[in-house]
Amino acid sequence: MKTFHWSTLALAAMMISTLVGFAWLEPPAGGAGVPNAVFNAKVTTLGQTLHVRPEARPVEIPTPALKFDVVVVDSLDYDLDAVLSGNSEVPRVLLASLPQNLSTIRTVDRKKEIFFKAVLPLVLQVNEQITNDRQRLWQLKTAKKLGSNLKATDQLWLAVMAERYKTRRGDIDALLARHDIVPPSLAIAQAATESAWGTSRFVREGNAMFGQWTFSDAPGIVPNGREVGQTHRVRAFTSLSASVSAYVTNLNRHRAYKEFRKQRADMRAKGGPIDGYILAAKLYRYSERGASYVSELQSIIESNSLRSLDNARLKESDQVI
Repeated sequence: MKTFHWSTLALAAMMISTLVGFAWLEPPAGGAGVPNAVFNAKVTTLGQTLHVRPEARPVEIPTPALKFDVVVVDSLDYDLDAVLSGNSEVPRVLLASLPQNLSTIRTVDRKKEIFFKAVLPLVLQVNEQITNDRQRLWQLKTAKKLGSNLKATDQLWLAVMAERYKTRRGDIDALLARHDIVPPSLAIAQAATESAWGTSRFVREGNAMFGQWTFSDAPGIVPNGREVGQTHRVRAFTSLSASVSAYVTNLNRHRAYKEFRKQRADMRAKGGPIDGYILAAKLYRYSERGASYVSELQSIIESNSLRSLDNARLKESDQVI
């Protein structure tokens, strides 16, 4: 049996940390800025900050940047009905921020359509990365079961994941239970209710779609009417992608959503779909409204047929428009 040298791992860690420093982009440490309404960038960076809502402190977690086209809202011209019916894939187009004039759109159906078409690719992007990570976890689990020695880079990656989710090192099953997707139906329903369908002050000023709080020096927005003595702010993000990424990590990590993760794992074990409508029932602790909050989420999912979006898929990377 080959002997593993920790000096080798340390050297690998230093090299990878250097690479990570260049590949992972940190948001500025200053106050929250107002996002620009012009969408002309070509690369969107995923978020780095987890906010635990409502009572815990934030944890800084970097996520790799992915390349997508960032477009103006009028370019979101894909057929949502075709996606809902399973006859079309979702193009890899992302908004840097939601349009500032959503509140002025009088037609409710049109406002909803823009919101759904803007948020869906964001959620699918994060879920795609998680799916890729889960495939790697399964491969490493199989390799360990067969008695193979894992590469230093794989051991380091597992150590980083264990630290991220506060699991025992080497416990791949625990990572698989935590590092999993959030169904688009549920994510979109929460984004809708938390951001008032993309019209809230927080999403307009800080790309905050999920009402995530922060107590740190990270960029944030002070809520109107915050009680004296309170220090929380609503976490601001450099992009909508950052907000979605932090939201998913929040559900996958914090103790308040243990029931959510268990229900999702049971769905996995039974080989059925990861049902956003059913999982919504486990998020009663996400809001002080409790059961009424759950009812609102399920109503949004049901009345807008969002369950169909749980089967939506992004187009292949060579089909970017």
